[in-house]
Amino acid sequence: MPERRDPPPTEEGWYALHDFRTVDWDAWEDAPERDRERALEAAVSHLEDRVAVADAEEGATAVYSMLGHKADLLVVHLRPTTAHLDAVERAFERTEFARYTDQVTSYVSVTEASGYSERAREFFEGELDESSGLAKYMRSRLYPTIPDWEHVCFYPMDKRRDPSQNWYDLPFDERAEHMDAHGEIGRDYGGKVTQMITGSIGLDDWEWGVTLWADDLTDVKDLLYEMRFDPSTAEFAEFGPFYVGRRIEPSDLPALLAGEPLGVEDAGGTDAGGQEAGRPANATGDDDSDDTGGGRPSGPAAAAEAGASETEAIDAEAMQGRLTTLGLHEGEDYEAGAVAVVCYSEADAQELASEVDDLRESFDHYDTHVGTHVRAEGGRSAVASLWETDRAAGTAAGFLTDLPEVVESVRGPAGEGGADADGDAEDESEGDEAAAESIREELADLDVYAGQPHGEDVYALVVYSEADGEDLVEEVESLSEGFDRYDTHEGTTVYADLGEGPTAVVSLWATEDAADTASDYLSELPGIVGWADEREGFGTMGMFYTVKPEYREDFVETFDEVGGLLADMDGHRETSLLANVEDETEMFIASQWDDREDAMAFFRSDEFSETVAWGRDVLADRPRHVFLA
Repeated sequence: MPERRDPPPTEEGWYALHDFRTVDWDAWEDAPERDRERALEAAVSHLEDRVAVADAEEGATAVYSMLGHKADLLVVHLRPTTAHLDAVERAFERTEFARYTDQVTSYVSVTEASGYSERAREFFEGELDESSGLAKYMRSRLYPTIPDWEHVCFYPMDKRRDPSQNWYDLPFDERAEHMDAHGEIGRDYGGKVTQMITGSIGLDDWEWGVTLWADDLTDVKDLLYEMRFDPSTAEFAEFGPFYVGRRIEPSDLPALLAGEPLGVEDAGGTDAGGQEAGRPANATGDDDSDDTGGGRPSGPAAAAEAGASETEAIDAEAMQGRLTTLGLHEGEDYEAGAVAVVCYSEADAQELASEVDDLRESFDHYDTHVGTHVRAEGGRSAVASLWETDRAAGTAAGFLTDLPEVVESVRGPAGEGGADADGDAEDESEGDEAAAESIREELADLDVYAGQPHGEDVYALVVYSEADGEDLVEEVESLSEGFDRYDTHEGTTVYADLGEGPTAVVSLWATEDAADTASDYLSELPGIVGWADEREGFGTMGMFYTVKPEYREDFVETFDEVGGLLADMDGHRETSLLANVEDETEMFIASQWDDREDAMAFFRSDEFSETVAWGRDVLADRPRHVFLA
């Protein structure tokens, strides 16, 4: 007996009717003005009620002016039952306006989600949390919202059943791989093109209907062109006629039939109906409707005035709404518990993509990186970066906000389990900042330098590693090259302990925020055994020196003497001398104390003052006494 192939499970939602109409222009022009006015009044009233879904408890309707000869109007209806569709179709036929139109074609189908992926099958089987991102995404496929975007493109399609190219004869796993690769292309156009897939096997002449929406019609062209080269399309897809139109409001119908331009700029920058040029008639400049979980960001000019480059914390619902708008969905592009950073830029998306490619290459070195994507969104560009931890997302935010022309950035949990971006960390950081400022002030009173030349503070990260020295140096060199793109980076260096302790990687930054940003990248280095500021007691100061070559040996000997002095001081735990592996004249001293007061007692001592005075003769420049971020 021939082997039967496994069909994917499917689930259906609303029924769809694509109703294509042509206008009998001769009859319309010959009709008396009074008849035309009465017909238009009836048509506008009927369509406004349909758009408002006054005839059903749920659904959607949209009206389009069609381009080309195939039709003049398209009305798309989504309704819970075929009875609802039948009622809206017949209701139109009873209007005065209907006698001036012909239904040139139509398409009947039902919204559909298929279960080629394991996660989708979990949804069908009721194993997903109803509030999860994937469950929300699957429901959006079954009960879609028709977007306000300007253009629509509809076409029917089949899967081939030729003897040598029979989609239905492929094994299930092979079909699933095709569909996954096909979906990857579509996700790259998230935020630019939105699709609705409706099934029509047994309902109409083709197997599926595809409806695409976009503000820029060339995005539809680019998407479909790219998909032509995907094997699932190249080998197994057959297409029917394509229909393209522009979104209008029912109230635009009189102007449309009068031949007035809709959405075309006049000298004042508005269209004939007074709408802002280049947008659908029912779209607004700051759409933040609830169904997107936060909607589109406000205009770039307003964001720039407000200093929007600072990353704002938002909640999970708002973040998921933004990610969905960009075509990113929980369960497909990230898992529950992920944290996202979304930055909006006025730079061109293609130009921005090359900058993001460099960042992504660095991000991909870290296990916590889920993915970083560039999208065109609402007339500007968006970069969405997803991470497994809040700390990693915070680290990435520092780099992402340095991208060109960023005007707004937000950070928050992308799904269930994501850490709040604004929890208790802000209070802790304020306390740390106050303590560091207090130390700096006291050191300044003791005439101890605590910053860069010209008074700019320096912050350091010190992480200890037991990895092989050469391997660690190679990793750090690669990381440092990425850091060098940022003006706040002072240098990242490997220091070998001149005793028996672990190797230290020291990263110096102009600001505490920049240092914190770099911390997650450093934590991914091989052989990490701990951070300087994670040791017990007080060890948040490091002393950095550049020694004149002829005095290096003297410096090491003096350190041994000071080390003996420190060993006898109350509260001292340990002090290590480390040297730059590439320049032995650059030295780093790390000290550990029981508490802050014990450390400050050493800085107040005569011995320390004598050491500082001696250092003026042996050091090539002024020492840095910096605080570990």
